[in-house]
Amino acid sequence: MAFTEPVLTKRIPLDPSKRHAVWYDEYEATGGYAQLRRALEMTPADIIKTVTDSGLRGRGGAGFSAGQKWSFIPKEKKGPHYMAVNADESEPGTFKDRYLIDYDPHLMLEGIAISCIATQCDIAYIFIRGEYHREAKVLEKALQEAYAKGVFGQNGTFGSKHKIECYVHRGAGAYICGEETGLLEALEGKRGWPRNKPPFPAIAGAFAKPTVINNVETLCCVPPIMEKGPQWFKSMGTPSSPGPKLFGMSGHVNKPGVYEDELGITLDYAINKLAGGMKGGRYKGSICGGISMGVLGPNQLDIKLDFDDVRFRGGCLGLGTAGMIVMNEHTDMVRALRNCVRFYSHESCGQCTPCREGSAWMRKILDRIVDGLGRARDLEMLMELEKTMGIMPGTTICGLADGTAWATRTFINKYYEEFAARCPEDSQRTVPLTVIKRGNALPTTPMGSNTRV
Repeated sequence: MAFTEPVLTKRIPLDPSKRHAVWYDEYEATGGYAQLRRALEMTPADIIKTVTDSGLRGRGGAGFSAGQKWSFIPKEKKGPHYMAVNADESEPGTFKDRYLIDYDPHLMLEGIAISCIATQCDIAYIFIRGEYHREAKVLEKALQEAYAKGVFGQNGTFGSKHKIECYVHRGAGAYICGEETGLLEALEGKRGWPRNKPPFPAIAGAFAKPTVINNVETLCCVPPIMEKGPQWFKSMGTPSSPGPKLFGMSGHVNKPGVYEDELGITLDYAINKLAGGMKGGRYKGSICGGISMGVLGPNQLDIKLDFDDVRFRGGCLGLGTAGMIVMNEHTDMVRALRNCVRFYSHESCGQCTPCREGSAWMRKILDRIVDGLGRARDLEMLMELEKTMGIMPGTTICGLADGTAWATRTFINKYYEEFAARCPEDSQRTVPLTVIKRGNALPTTPMGSNTRV
């Protein structure tokens, strides 16, 4: 069985004019919270096994097994356990979590409650991007309904022994807080600086207690898995990347928006079938999952959009959030990379020198190239910088520098001729130079040569 009908967006019409926020009564009438009631009759271990067996991988970028992440939480409680929901959707080109919160907030809240039962979490914090003003209000209203109906609160979930609190915590617009430990620091009221690991959040997360951190879309997958089972979930997608996925399509396409399909569809299918084809010219490239993942080149339309093919054949970090920015033949790739690097330079928290200084150098070099002053050694410097900054070279705490490096690497490698044309070999320019000595005029001399006689 492949993807035949919407799963995560079944309550969200394709027609924008018919979309509306689904509140508690409508959500319950369409099967909502039934799986939460079922989870109350299961043991935490059984819930974790169900999610693990489904093969659900995190939809926030890294693609780590959700069930395995839950299993890292200590089974013996020696204090409170916390859940942090990463709704800090700040990756350029990504807007699928906002879509779910806008129109079906209770799907996420049910996923939160089920995961809290599975991991014995007492308090859940929804860390939402500061710029999501409307979405924060939608969540606050949905939470009020959930409390009133007994989903959360000290009376226990639907009268059970599980007492879960849930709060909306608004960020302040820092991209770095999308990194899970930076998020935890901000949640605690500190500066959003990523932490050194270990210890990992599952052992010492929020307030130094065991903490689960999951993305919005990941949690929205939990109720359908509980309802239809792991095998149903694995019937969609690929063996290593099962299930449905939201694809955020933007850029030079005829129908930008959020579309649901299974993992493993090709880039060509996503552009032409989901987003209505190219707009304004032929295909040139696509950022596959937010700018930190890198760019897919002009001959990679057959790449499968899953967590593995994009990495191994596409040369990118991975699928990321599946926020696709599609670019046509008229796109200036030098300027496109400059915009990416300028973003990372601005959003670097400054804690790690290679990231802070390296991204700033990259930005200055690319500014010079865009201004028409590029030199051949500029490309050499950019490629040297991208190899020496990030977690993978072992020089930074978090992956922001890797995103900067991977964007630089893939843009230059896949569009080298375009960059090289803006960075010509240094030519020996000559300037009229007359040196008077013993009354003889010397010929013009190449710049930089020794003019002494």
